[in-house]
Formats: sequence, structure tokens, C-alpha cells
Amino acid sequence: MNLRDVNQMLQPLRDRVMLMVARGVLKLVNDAGGLQTAQIGLLEDELRDKVERVQDYGLTSNPLPGAEPVVLFVGGNRDHGLIIKVDDRRYRLKGLKSGEVALYTDEGDFIHLKRDRNIEVKTLHVLINAEEDYTVKTKAFTVNANTTGIHSDALGFTNRNGGEVEAVVTGGLHTTQAIKSDTDVTSNAGAVSLNKHVHEGVMPGGGTTQKPVGG
Repeated sequence: MNLRDVNQMLQPLRDRVMLMVARGVLKLVNDAGGLQTAQIGLLEDELRDKVERVQDYGLTSNPLPGAEPVVLFVGGNRDHGLIIKVDDRRYRLKGLKSGEVALYTDEGDFIHLKRDRNIEVKTLHVLINAEEDYTVKTKAFTVNANTTGIHSDALGFTNRNGGEVEAVVTGGLHTTQAIKSDTDVTSNAGAVSLNKHVHEGVMPGGGTTQKPVGG
């Protein structure tokens, strides 16, 4: 057996190996089934339909047409493909530092896990559905908003006119006095005090009352 005969015998194996991995362009995605399937374009005029996409457990996405998949063909059989990776150079969040991680969309939303243990989230709307409870444990908590509202069954805060805040408490309001003697509940820029207020014109002769008991 000469070298030509050997090459002829190995050619089918070479062809199958060459066909095992390919890259292409995503055309359509069907996200209804247990495994996502897609239509992809590979070589010139080679269109493959219902190609299964394998994703990591706990993470899923629906990539846009035009994204670029990497496809593995088991045994080199082009009728049995598996999409193992999909990237999209048009929308990928760029400029990450070594070790950083991010989730992103084509609309510009992202969750960016930065260095020095910082996390940045960018979007228009956030909704958290916590059926039992929601807890935040932190040293400092700041909200910067032009208009905002915080509401529960017993407590409500509403930011009106970009500055004035209206608070509604259903039930009792209790404050504990700190070490400083001037700790108080006030309104009207401090002109009205819960601790130190007096009432004019209620005493005989039009005098004022004494300060509140416990004040």
C-alpha cells in the first residue's frame, strides 16, 4: 500500500474532523422548549435549523439575530450540531479589568462586578419580588431621587415637587430621646417643637401653657 492509498483511506476521517467545529451567524432563536434551538448560517449557502443550544445551569439568554455562535458537530455529522457558545461583538460590555464580570443587554443595561468589591447596575426600572421579606444590612444608605415614594401598610414617604417630603404613619409614632437634650421632633424649619411647644391664649388672661409634660 502506497502513500496515495493511505491518504485516500484517511480522507473521509480528515473531512469529518474538519467538520466537527464551526462558527456562524445566528438567524433565528426558539426559546420555547427545554433546550433553546436556533437557525444558524455556517458556510456559504449552508443553513442549519433547530440546532440545540447548550447553556450553563442557572444562566440563560436569548441572543439577537446577528450574534456569532460556535457550533460543535458530534462525530463531524453536520445534521447533529450543538451550539456551545454565543457572543455578540456589537453589544458586549468592553473595557473590563482583569477579574471583572458583567451581565449586559443590547439596550445598554448591565450589572458590572468591578474590582475592589464594587458593583454597578444600570437600567431604567428595577422590580424586586420578595414574597416574604427583604433585608438590607449596611453601614450607610443613601437615595438620590427627584421624585420618590416609600410605602407599606403602615408607613409612607412621598417626595413631592422635587424637594418636599410627605410622611404618613398609620398607628402611633414613637421617638426615643438620645443623650443630647435637644433631640426633638420639629416642623416648619424648627419653629414648631414637639418637646418645647406652648399654646398661646389658652390660659386665663391670655397667657401661655407650660412646656409639655416630659418635654
